[in-house]
Parts: sequence; structure tokens; C-alpha cells
Amino acid sequence: MAKLLVLTVLGLGLGLIRDYRSSYRTRLNAAREVIPVELLNCHLVKGIDTGSEDLEILPNGLTFISSGLKYPGIKSFELNKPGKILLMDLNEEDPAALDLKITGSNFDLTSFNPHGISTFTDEDNTVYLLVVNHPDFKSTVELFKFQKEEKSLLHLKTIKHELLPNLNDLVAMGPEQFYATNDHYFADSYLRSWEMYLGLAWSYVVYYSPNDVRVVADRFDFANGINISPDGKYVYISELLAHKIHVYEKHANWTLTPLKWLTFNTLVDNLSVDPVTGDVWVGCHPNGMKIFFYDAEDPPASEVIQIQNILTDEPKVTQVYADNGTVLQGSTVASVYKGKLLIGTVFHKALYCEL
Repeated sequence: MAKLLVLTVLGLGLGLIRDYRSSYRTRLNAAREVIPVELLNCHLVKGIDTGSEDLEILPNGLTFISSGLKYPGIKSFELNKPGKILLMDLNEEDPAALDLKITGSNFDLTSFNPHGISTFTDEDNTVYLLVVNHPDFKSTVELFKFQKEEKSLLHLKTIKHELLPNLNDLVAMGPEQFYATNDHYFADSYLRSWEMYLGLAWSYVVYYSPNDVRVVADRFDFANGINISPDGKYVYISELLAHKIHVYEKHANWTLTPLKWLTFNTLVDNLSVDPVTGDVWVGCHPNGMKIFFYDAEDPPASEVIQIQNILTDEPKVTQVYADNGTVLQGSTVASVYKGKLLIGTVFHKALYCEL
């Protein structure tokens, strides 16, 4: 009887492990292969070789790009060098990315590890750049003031809070006010790995201001990109491992009410919103297994989707670009400016195309 009980328990345990492994592979979309979708007149951006994880295009075409991210479990081609913020001018004939100088006596450049970024422009046209930073694999938000003439960033403040332990992306509501995604619940690396493997869906979104910090949305399986509609009424959140983009209504007291979600056959990463049309552009990972388990002989693919009329009952979803990793590996973000498309990656290059 005792042996039978032990065998039964072992059988149940092995069955659960198989179930979780199957679910894990499904959530990572491990079986998907990509059929390329090409665009005309594409070229790799000069000056970007170690990632362009997130980008933000100002109305005048100046573009901030975060580069050099080191993230647990993700490939990095420059592990021993700090990250940086790059600047491009998309009005130029052949725009290249240049390093932005960072000034400020209290900012440690040696541990700079930028992730998601967002800008806020105040009434006197001062541009603030908010950057998710992972110094020593912790999480902070760094506040910078953009100095256009000097082509530099002045560091103003570092923001930390217990409700911001695993930051991924943010969308600025003011110089010191934002919504941000935490892509895990646990800060401990061992617990994070089990949280992800088991699909606990405990990650969440926080509203932050100097006087008010609170969770405004939760129960995500890896909350990732976040952005806001041009009229400021709706917040969009990507749930990477559930392959979903959620639409929330934003209220005057900064709370969020869920309205709906869209499901895709790809892992949705960062979200960009066209300020004119309201279209949502998404950098995606067709096969997440190739992102988290990098193989240079079989590199991760890239994919860009465009969502038109996202607030209607029948949004239109278009696969605009896809590559099997031959040209671009691990796309995380895509944004448009005057008929051009700029695509960033987590650790690889960036691509600039005509639409």
C-alpha cells in the first residue's frame, strides 16, 4: 500500500511537471516559425549594435532610444559596459544614432541599465525623459531634463518605491508622475523564475506621483509595455506571456477600469501610439523561447503589428513586418514618423523603413 501511495504521488507530480512544461511552451509560443514580411527601402540604423529596447519620438522627429539593456535570462552583447540613451533626428536623410551625454553629480553612469522610456513636455516646451533603470538589477526611475542645444540629458532625480520592484515600462503623466508596469511580483531571482515558469500571473501596474502610489491593475502574466491614447482617456497594457493587449479607461482620480483585451499569436512587447491616428504599433516576439534561450544558429525573430481602431468592436490588426532573425533579432518596439517606421530590439540592432 505504501509503495502504491508513493508511486501515485510521484505520478501526480510528474504529471503536473509535464502540464506546466506544456503550458510554459505554449505561453512562449515555442512552436511558431515566421514567414518573412518585407518592407521597401529598409536599412539598419548606424550607431546601434547592442539594443534599442524602447524608443520615444517627439513631434519634431527627435527620437530617444534606450540601448544596452542587461536583463536576467536575456542575451547581451556588452555585459561589461553600461547602457546609454541615444538620440536620432528622423528628419535627416540618413539618420544615425548618437550617444547623449548625461550630466548630474549624483548619477552613477557606471551602473546605468536603461529599459522602458517615456517623455513629458510641459507648458514651456521643456522636455523631460523618464527612464526605467536597473542598477545592479534593481529598479528605479531616472528623471532627466533634455538640453537640446547641448544634446545632453541633465539628471534631476532618482525615484524608488516598494511598489516599483520589477519595472519594465512606463508612460509619463508629468515630470514625476507616471503609470508603470512591474513584469514580476517577486524581486528574488529564484522566485521570479518559478513565478514565470508556473504562470502565476501576479505582475501588476502602478500609478506613481510624489504623493500617491498605488496598484491600479493586476493579475498579468508578465505585464510589459504601457502607453496611452492621444486624448489621454485610455491606457493600453501588453501582457507578454498571455499574448494580450488590454484596454483600460482612465479616470480623473487616476484609477483604471478594464474595458476589453485583444489576443494575438505573438508575444506583445512595447506599445507606441500614433499621436495623429491613434493607431497602436507593437514590437513583438513571434517565438519567446528563442528570446529567453538564445541560440546564434537559430536567432529570435522580429515582428511588427499595427492595430487600427482599437477602441471599436472591430479593430483592424495588420502584420506590417516580420523577419526570421536574419536581419533583425528580437524586436521590442516600433513607431512611425512621417511615413517611416523605426523598429527597435532588446539586444540587437534597429531598423528604419519606408511604409
